[in-house]
Amino acid sequence: MHVAFVCTGNICRSALAERLTTAFAEELGRCDLTASSSGTSAVVGSGMDPHAAEALLELGGAPGAFRARQFVPAHVEQADLVLTMTRAHRRDVLQRAPRGMSRTFTLLEAADLLSLLPVDLPLPQPDDLGARGTALVAALARTRAARGLVAREDDDVLDPIGRPADVHLAVADRIADALFPLLQTLTGLRTPAAA
Repeated sequence: MHVAFVCTGNICRSALAERLTTAFAEELGRCDLTASSSGTSAVVGSGMDPHAAEALLELGGAPGAFRARQFVPAHVEQADLVLTMTRAHRRDVLQRAPRGMSRTFTLLEAADLLSLLPVDLPLPQPDDLGARGTALVAALARTRAARGLVAREDDDVLDPIGRPADVHLAVADRIADALFPLLQTLTGLRTPAAA
């Protein structure tokens, strides 16, 4: 199961989400859960913003040798789930890779949709993460289709670039709060309604 994250510069939000997912997978010993990130206007080759890296460390992730990369449509083709940081990023991604619609969401949209899934949603066992991930993403897409695409500012994660460390930490917390229930449901640590 591969999750691709997209933001603007790929040095704060999407980088942090990628590294949090990697840390989560490593902690569980799940080599079948991978993550990547890119930016729609990436600062190609740059490391993480220092404040974002500090926030990541506080949440248990490691900035390591991270290097920003530019979004290309192939990133959607290679991903089982694409999570963008804003509705504008989602729009940009889908304009360039329209076949990814059923598996592309904003992170906060996906978290909200997850909370609408029934507790008894039939998902494959966690030992088949690929099948479980495919089923979960399909359920999110069906729920979005039934609800309709809602234009909510609440689906956007604030861009912290150029802001003080406390803003970066607040953004990191918001990302983690949305991301971890998705990852926990994906890996079988919780049921959808518990998210």
